[in-house]
Amino acid sequence: MSSVLIHQSGLMYFRCMGSRSEDATVAPPEFVRLAAHPLRWRLLTELGDGDLRVRELVERVGEPQNLVSYHLRLLRSGGLVTTRRSSFDGRDSYYRLDLEHCAEALAASGAALHPALRQAPSPPPRPVIRARARRVAVLFVCTGNSARSPIAAALLRHHTAGRVTAASAGTIPKPQVHPHAVRVLRESFGIDLSGRRTQHVDDLVGRRFDHVITLCDKAREVCPEFGSRHLHWSMADPGAGGDTGQTGYAAFQHTAADIDARIKYLMPVLNTPETVTRSEP
Repeated sequence: MSSVLIHQSGLMYFRCMGSRSEDATVAPPEFVRLAAHPLRWRLLTELGDGDLRVRELVERVGEPQNLVSYHLRLLRSGGLVTTRRSSFDGRDSYYRLDLEHCAEALAASGAALHPALRQAPSPPPRPVIRARARRVAVLFVCTGNSARSPIAAALLRHHTAGRVTAASAGTIPKPQVHPHAVRVLRESFGIDLSGRRTQHVDDLVGRRFDHVITLCDKAREVCPEFGSRHLHWSMADPGAGGDTGQTGYAAFQHTAADIDARIKYLMPVLNTPETVTRSEP
């Protein structure tokens, strides 16, 4: 009788071992497999500072271009990185870290590890507020200062309730802010930008800015040095098509939503809390 019990317990043991062996063959979530590679993790963290071209990533990570390009292709196929053709030099492309997709993939990876870790992706936590002698100053620069940069500056002021000094300028400013930019800010975010004047970036030389963010590939190449941290967000000009109708307005809605998402992830970098509830564009 005892030998039968031992035999049965042995079968149970091997069944358990067999099930663990099968479980061990389950591949980890794609985010984990992609991000765990040392070079790919380095590329992701470098892109966390802003959009970069391949040659700039090669310089930063100190690896051959063919190797960097190979791993960038893997990150693109996994949706963690996107690319956009440069409007300054069509032979170049800018790579961008898709923070929204990364947040979703990270949340899904936690749920795959244990149900208790299942959670919906959420905005970055509110940063710790420290006493400052002055406010953080951010300058947004594009070519015409009529769409991307004034939208970005207005959204940053809006979401921080003026806790950040946000300015905008252009390398070749247009006479006025685009009517669609004024409209999208008013309708989607309740911001009144009517009457705002454009300005040349050279008029701001000598002013102190903690961060300078270019939103135009052309502007990035000619933007003056302000002795501050320089980031780049590669974005198409929503007004480039010249469409003043609803189709043209849709391009501004898309751009405003994209900039708004970027602003959300800029907040922890500035160590400034978001004090205004977001609207859906």
